[in-house]
Amino acid sequence: MLGVSFLLTVAAAAQVILATPVARSTYSVKETHHVPRGWTQKGRAPKSQMLAFQIGVKQGDFAELERQLYEVSDPSHPRYGQHLSHEQVNEIVKPKDEALDLVHEWLLSNGVNAFDYSPSKDWINIKISIEDAERLLDTEYSTYVHVDGTEAPRTTKWSLPLHLHEHIDTIQPTTSFMRIKKNAVDYVLSDNKVYIPADYKPPTDQTLARVCTINGTTPECFKTLYKTLGYKPKALSKNKIAFNNFLGEVPIRPDAKLFLEKYEPSAVSGAQEFKFISIDGGPQQDGNLTADQLAEGTSREANLDVQTILGMTYPMSVIAYTTGGEPPQIPDAATGDPPGNEPYLAWVTYVLKQEDLPQVVSTSYGDDEQTVPIAFAKRVCSDFAQLGARGVSLLFSSGDGGAGDIAGNHAELCISNDGKNTTKFLASFPASCPYVTTVGATQGFQPEVAAYRPANSLGPDGKLHGYYASGSGFSEYFSRPKYQDSAVQGYLEKIGSLHKGLYNTAGRGYPDISAQGLYFEYFWNATNGIISGTSASAPLMSSVIALVNDDLISWGKSPLGFLNPWLYQKGYKGFTDILGGGNGGCNTTGFPVTKDWDAVTGFGTPIFPEIVKLAK
Repeated sequence: MLGVSFLLTVAAAAQVILATPVARSTYSVKETHHVPRGWTQKGRAPKSQMLAFQIGVKQGDFAELERQLYEVSDPSHPRYGQHLSHEQVNEIVKPKDEALDLVHEWLLSNGVNAFDYSPSKDWINIKISIEDAERLLDTEYSTYVHVDGTEAPRTTKWSLPLHLHEHIDTIQPTTSFMRIKKNAVDYVLSDNKVYIPADYKPPTDQTLARVCTINGTTPECFKTLYKTLGYKPKALSKNKIAFNNFLGEVPIRPDAKLFLEKYEPSAVSGAQEFKFISIDGGPQQDGNLTADQLAEGTSREANLDVQTILGMTYPMSVIAYTTGGEPPQIPDAATGDPPGNEPYLAWVTYVLKQEDLPQVVSTSYGDDEQTVPIAFAKRVCSDFAQLGARGVSLLFSSGDGGAGDIAGNHAELCISNDGKNTTKFLASFPASCPYVTTVGATQGFQPEVAAYRPANSLGPDGKLHGYYASGSGFSEYFSRPKYQDSAVQGYLEKIGSLHKGLYNTAGRGYPDISAQGLYFEYFWNATNGIISGTSASAPLMSSVIALVNDDLISWGKSPLGFLNPWLYQKGYKGFTDILGGGNGGCNTTGFPVTKDWDAVTGFGTPIFPEIVKLAK
């Protein structure tokens, strides 16, 4: 939670309200949400347990924010690149006075008199016991246990006074069972045997062949493949790239130093220069991994991200956001800390308060869309839109389970959380949010193809390993945005009735673009290894976009900001169309790779010089 502030003026006004009671509406159910697969009810939650409540007050005019977001992100619009300021965004989305007054009255009349706000006051944060929360929301909390042993206090239904339904969009933690996961696989040593696809052929181009091998890719390979080799960042005082760390992940400086000494010696000092920003008690660490971290395998993801970004962008400024909490989590009884919420909201609430923002943020985490109540997902997504309006490019990894199945190629897991056990390709969130750019994975070099490893393939340690494919899908929550109407409709016409009924043909399709995602060289615990997944693709693609921004800013131009309108209108011409590779998911053939945009690789992989030309 952020620091708590006492609203003395509102509290004083409440004395008048409470002294003269006003008739208000009765309670009625605001939201219900089925318990997702993998969770079981253990019993009533302890009444004294504390919760960190986040109350989403209806935004003043999100439609206006969206309109302006698309104007400043549309290369054919006169306002293209004229990103909004911190104050302009807050003014547009701040709730109406009536909404805030009524919510305050409700909270104060229930004994809640300490609040903290988001920058535009569209989120109100409070700390509250389960006993008080049950009274406030006319609900009952139970302790739910996940198959991995995690416990969390949640409810399946909560209510509000009827007159507040139109003024409050969502309150969490209530019905959200989201458990974000890192989109990375293959934590192995690079001298072990790797699975090589049967149809893989080494590059015929001698320059590529010299630096790129499927046994372990490096920054030199990426720079050569995507043609950033030789580019030197110039806008060092103005251009920044950042990446997110959740679940206790923290990039380890000594490992980054070892990686750069071996694979990008000119960037070695970057291992000490990148900046930590801690949010909600997120970890910061300058030394080696601790014994607990080693036992838990912590920081493989964080090391992959920082090493990839430094290897590609040095000496650009790099920020490592570390957000505390592992949602859902058990409170620390010794400190009295309440269970954390989904960290995307904690992160975006913090970042939206800042005047100075990085132009690109990479995030390599996600979970089943259906584990997040739709109202909460839409509010978090709308907060991402605020960052886009301010000129920030948000890139998220698409997942590693192919067609809507981030848990692996198991049909029995592809069950919709609709209470009817409907078989579905499960979309991933935040990858499905229309205000972010979602990145899929490729492998091979000449040509690149969609990343795909069939189930029971011989893995890096000489054992049979599981299925891995570039995550893809269509949202059940978010309708297809106009910017991708033509591309996605063309794709749907190509695939016809394939997998009819397993996905939402009217939903936002993803990924938007792709980058390498197989066998990245990296260091963890002072040991050279390889790691795969769209967790690798996201920071790699983010690095290329950050270099494009560097060139634009050095010419006095605006950064790309929210990429998708530009990407679908003209930017796609600067990407290599991927025409091969597999997908699968839910024990199906998955989505096919086709010419032009497809729901496996999007528009394909970057060609840096071409993107720069198209962006100017």
